Amino acid sequence: MDTLRNKKNPWVLYETEVPHSRFCDLGCGVSPAEKLSPEQLKLLRDAFTVTPRAGEPQIHEDRPSGRRRKNRGGNEERGMTFEEFLQVLRTVIGPDIEHTWVERFFSEVDISCTGQVRWQQLCSYLLLEYTERERASIPTAALLDSQPQITHCSHNKREPTVRVVAVSHPPPLRYISVSKGGQITVWNSGLHILKTVGLAGDPTEEVANTRRFRGWTTDAVYMANVHKVAIATDCRELHFLDVSTADVVEDIHLFGFRSIPTALCYWHDVQNPERPPLLLLGDEKGGVHLMWFLNPSKGLFNNPPKKQNGPHRIFFPDLSEHSKTVSHRYIPNIHQEPINRLMFEPSSSDIMTSSESDTSSVVFLNLTLRREPYVWKMKQGTKCFDYSAPLQLMVTGGYDRAVRLWTRFVTTRPVATLLGHCATILDVAIYPPVGQIFSYSRDAELRIWDISTHQCLKTLRLQFPCLQPGRIPEHGNFPFLLLGPPLPVETRPHLVVGCKDYLARLHLAESRRGRGGWLTNEKREFGAEIGVVLSCALYNPTLRQVVTGHADSSVSLWDVETGRRRLQILNAHGEDELLCMTLDSTHRRLVIGARNGTIKVWNLLNGLNLHKMEPVSNSEVTKLTCLHDNKLLAVGWSQRIVQYDIGAAKDLYVRADMSWKSGGVHKSDILAVCQCPALGVVATASHDGEVVIWRLETQGPLLHLQREGQAGVAPPVDSLLFLQHRAANRKLRNRGILVSSQAGCLCFWSVTGETHTYGEFYSPEQPGARVLSLSSDQPENTILVSGDTTGWLQIWDISHFALDVQHGSVGEQPKLLRSWKAHERGVVSVEVLDVAERLLVLTASADGAAGLWTRDGDHVGSFGQEGMWNITDAAAYQSRETQKDLREDREEEGRTGSDAVGACKVKPQQTSQEEASRPSSAENHHQQPRQPMYVYSSAPAGEASTVDLPIIPPSVVSD
Repeated sequence: MDTLRNKKNPWVLYETEVPHSRFCDLGCGVSPAEKLSPEQLKLLRDAFTVTPRAGEPQIHEDRPSGRRRKNRGGNEERGMTFEEFLQVLRTVIGPDIEHTWVERFFSEVDISCTGQVRWQQLCSYLLLEYTERERASIPTAALLDSQPQITHCSHNKREPTVRVVAVSHPPPLRYISVSKGGQITVWNSGLHILKTVGLAGDPTEEVANTRRFRGWTTDAVYMANVHKVAIATDCRELHFLDVSTADVVEDIHLFGFRSIPTALCYWHDVQNPERPPLLLLGDEKGGVHLMWFLNPSKGLFNNPPKKQNGPHRIFFPDLSEHSKTVSHRYIPNIHQEPINRLMFEPSSSDIMTSSESDTSSVVFLNLTLRREPYVWKMKQGTKCFDYSAPLQLMVTGGYDRAVRLWTRFVTTRPVATLLGHCATILDVAIYPPVGQIFSYSRDAELRIWDISTHQCLKTLRLQFPCLQPGRIPEHGNFPFLLLGPPLPVETRPHLVVGCKDYLARLHLAESRRGRGGWLTNEKREFGAEIGVVLSCALYNPTLRQVVTGHADSSVSLWDVETGRRRLQILNAHGEDELLCMTLDSTHRRLVIGARNGTIKVWNLLNGLNLHKMEPVSNSEVTKLTCLHDNKLLAVGWSQRIVQYDIGAAKDLYVRADMSWKSGGVHKSDILAVCQCPALGVVATASHDGEVVIWRLETQGPLLHLQREGQAGVAPPVDSLLFLQHRAANRKLRNRGILVSSQAGCLCFWSVTGETHTYGEFYSPEQPGARVLSLSSDQPENTILVSGDTTGWLQIWDISHFALDVQHGSVGEQPKLLRSWKAHERGVVSVEVLDVAERLLVLTASADGAAGLWTRDGDHVGSFGQEGMWNITDAAAYQSRETQKDLREDREEEGRTGSDAVGACKVKPQQTSQEEASRPSSAENHHQQPRQPMYVYSSAPAGEASTVDLPIIPPSVVSD
């Protein structure tokens, strides 16, 4: 257990999680925040506020009725009942206002169920609603990590990494980093070093049979279709490395350029591999070399006449001798300064270059030279740029610390100028899947910008170990490697950032994540199948709704009478699994606990997040219970009872109350908690099989209970249930009133008197199963419902059971009324409901289904099924015989399908949903969008069509 109590910021778990989003049924009506105008709000304020008459004191005690009190302005603030509130809204909005809408509005404001609302309450509600709507309007940053994975390039000899490229063949994905001094490091997909090699030097400088490279690298590019990496150096050379195997071997050395190549780009046509690929080199004099490889499958250049030691060396002025394999062209004087970025857009055959020149900062030049180039002029030039053809958008950055957005054909004025960086911008990248921009400055600050709103969504200072206060770290020429979809199997989109001899990797979202807020999204289907593993469920008798919690951190609210979904909250706890939930005493608020130790309180009427509880550890919260005065008790792997006061809480964040004397009482993780208001006690149970009874008045332990005759390690207690009717009855409260589930055995305990064991029996249908949830008809306690890990449900008659002491380890069982297989996997929650004058059973399972059943085992329906149900129509229920026939039909179809597919098997741990979500092999071709390698493909409908790339005859132009 990692405690968070002593940390400076206990709320960091909330600050770093994925924001939630909420969706409501269209039938819920328009939100009050949308319906009320500013003028109507002023009229409402006047109706709530009564100005004191002249001569009356400005401050006095509340009147005995409690209907009026002073606000800060000295005016009397009225408390309105629902009838008064309805009349006021009819006056303010209009007489035709719907009664049900006003009733819902009143209930959402009166969250504590006092029967009155005040202006201060209304303001707090509207402020929270407006804040939520504003948050919903801001997209979520694509970054999934609060801090990246940072790796040291130990073989760089303290020199910066110039470029990192991703190599997809042979699989799995590898990275190759190139240091300024020519050290080549090969990394696996987890950024662990596989091997290192050095660039070969000039053979005339060979010493002791080694050719040490004596220069600096300037750029590198991955040539995917020929499985090579090209590296440019300031020695006016181009080194080609063969990466087609696990080894990295330098096989070609092109030397003797007239000027230093400073930027590289590579393009090949995936759809038509026979088309010659193109290698582009920008140089220090502002020109661009173009090399088409005419027969890349046989080699980039002519084979050497005789075998050479080391790489095949080719003198650049003699390139015309290789005219059968390579075609060359040079375009001079595009810029007056060295080219620092180079891209190629195949759909328009445009060469895109940038430099630090004021007069030619960015140039878009058509390959045919038949059209006038587009030239962008910026003060101090441009240090980096990126272009997105689908968005027709260019982004630039440079010394002036501004990120500028430009349209494709307008060179005089940017669409937007994004300010915020405090140092020179070294690299920018457009991430189209989420419509965002990444920018990185010399002070190791990464910013994420939204393209549509131009807002800075997130600022992240990357904590590289090489950073020193007051010093600017050294960087390579190209800090970014952005890998977006499509990607190889089991590879998520990510961004690699280089700083000196360190690399940082941050994972990215694959698509735009849902925004929060009150959204009535017509495109969102309510009533779709649940599918996702369920972790908990409960029934709200006041709102007549069922609440289900899912492993993907989503919450759904369902109408129990029809099965219709009314509200859904996604990412309620970011991406952490929900483990438990409970209702407050008013049944208007839902409290949820998650695997990472966080607890949140939600308004069940509108899905607003009201409170966030202070986590005492970053370990699991296993169970929650709310006392009658809205004191919340939380238990879990912290092995303590933590209390929160959610009734008096006014702020979003609520501090933990550690007043319970629970330290060291439980020696193992607490798995269950249950309260008994009639006796004023709380029961907790732990993983080591111990049950502890606590007195609410003293907040201390009262009694320790444990099964006798347990050899070795005791099995954990999975569930606790107080029989509230027995506890409230003076004649029965000394009998078996507490039921615990341990290794499938249901134990009945008395918490008073000298004898505490009142019997036990084994409940599941199969040996070795466990019972994870218990429930009873609390007004009478005549039946006990248990759900086990095999998906079976049992209903027991306990009206006369455990009223006398049983002798022996396992006594007689109570009468088994009904037993049936309700789910394919374990039942995680059961609850007995009193709905429409009949008893029903709610079940939730790890198979992703939540359903309603009658006492006889008839199936009312599953939440999320296609059709709605009418709970009063018993004729529409599925009998157990019908369910059995359907189950046999499914099993028969499964056997037939298994015979058809033969050897196609699914791993036992893998669900069908996971199998369906796996991308097909045809979708796993890896591209490297951020690295200047471009894949030629047909443009989607609505985009510019592709243009054939002209093959220009070889002509070596003097530079």
